[in-house]
This record gives sequence, structure tokens and C-alpha cells, in this order.
Amino acid sequence: MTKYVTPDLCDAYPELVQVVEPMFSNYGGIDSFGGEIVTVKCHEDNSKVKELVDTNGTGKVMVVDGGGSMRHALLGDMLAEKAEKNGWEGIIVYGCIRDVDVIMETELGVQALGTNPLKTDKRGIGDINVDVKFGGVVFKPGHYVYADNNGIIVSPQALEMPEE
Repeated sequence: MTKYVTPDLCDAYPELVQVVEPMFSNYGGIDSFGGEIVTVKCHEDNSKVKELVDTNGTGKVMVVDGGGSMRHALLGDMLAEKAEKNGWEGIIVYGCIRDVDVIMETELGVQALGTNPLKTDKRGIGDINVDVKFGGVVFKPGHYVYADNNGIIVSPQALEMPEE
């Protein structure tokens, strides 16, 4: 698994990267991750997140636009464990997650705004693979996202870590 260092990527590809405004915290067992963007746009309903974690996520990062809502968790331990099992590189949640002690034990990158123990209602509402915007950046399906303890960056193309 590649260890991504976002400051090094920013230095190597200044013309390509956009930096997401700092607001996210790392909660996953892997603190450095990256891959092709797959988006979910949902509000206090994680039905589409549940659908996607059941698919092959190899080389992909799920970017969940929960509208920044802090009222419900859009990701919990069971969904994180399914995502890990299906090869997802990571999940970025513009909203809250729960079951963080278990999520920290998974081989999955997870960043979110915060935590909330309350689960969502499942009403089947949400969109998959639409452009989403938060943190001053547009996340486009098929583009790439990289995240570590320094922050989150996006690029229209895959980036290689520069040689030491």
C-alpha cells in the first residue's frame, strides 16, 4: 500500500492539486490513503453509502457529501468493515461517523468532520457519482483524492509519490 504524503504531492504537482479547507480528522486504521473518487451525496441517510461499500472499491476512495450535518453518523463499524473487506482505500465523510474505536482498527482510511453516536434513517435517498462540493473544492467522480494527517487534496489525474 502506497504511503501518500500530501505536502510532498503539493510540492511535486502544484499545477494539479487543490487543497480541501482544513476541517477533517483521521479516524481510520490507515492514516494515509488515496485513489479514484466515487461520490455519494446524501443528507442524514446513509442508504447509498451502504450500497457502495458492498461493491469492489479497489483503488477507490468514497467521498460522502453529507452536507456537513452533525446530527447523524453516515458511517459506522459495520459499513467500514464491509468497505475494508471489499478493498476500498478510504472514505471521506463531510459529516459524522460513529463506532470510532472499531473503525480505528480497520485497514481503511477514514476522515470525517466529527463523531455522533446516532445512526441515520434509511430511506433510500441520495445520489451516487455526481459532482459534490465542500471545503472549497469540487470532487468529481473519476478524479483522484489523497489524504493524510496533513490534509486532503484532489487532482484531475492520478499522482505518483515523488522519489526521495
